[in-house]
Amino acid sequence: MEPKDYIVTDISGEYATLTDIATDDTLFIAMALLPLGTDIGTKLHYEMLEYTIEG
Repeated sequence: MEPKDYIVTDISGEYATLTDIATDDTLFIAMALLPLGTDIGTKLHYEMLEYTIEG
């Protein structure tokens, strides 16, 4: 899978909604798979099966 950049647009319980910055597609993912400190508005980079917070 190619690298992608997301922004967290919603958190509902144990799940987050990520919106692809380039395509506006949405993805629902468990918070346990995201880095500590992830919150609404956090920008994430996905590459090599790992999410990292973009600063």
